[in-house]
Amino acid sequence: MAKRITIYTDGAAQPNPGPAGVGVVILDESGAVIFEASHSIGYATNNQAEYKAVIKGLEEAARLHAEHIEVRSDSELLVKQIKGEYRVKNPGLKPLFQQTQRLMKAFPSIDIVHIPREQNRAADALSRKALRRT
Repeated sequence: MAKRITIYTDGAAQPNPGPAGVGVVILDESGAVIFEASHSIGYATNNQAEYKAVIKGLEEAARLHAEHIEVRSDSELLVKQIKGEYRVKNPGLKPLFQQTQRLMKAFPSIDIVHIPREQNRAADALSRKALRRT
């Protein structure tokens, strides 16, 4: 399967906290969509949903035997926490952060990038679709 992939992730809760959903889109090297997910995750905060979306993307990347990964998220908090630029202070995020760190160790090459919301429309639409199913 794809050795180099790009993962777009988004999480949403409405209200915050409230019913939440995640959206994940994975592209192969050519830019073709090879995986999409839209899942309700129950009651959560926006930030918890953002982490759960990244976790879902990383789990799928492992299943695809990807080696070089770029995760793209419009959550500045999540990106800066994963990169170690911000500390994770919220007790509800700490286990999700730790799970993310464990999953990331499985890949030889991984980067996480903050992108503007308008570049994350597909994952955003999937997370909002999941909200409508809650």
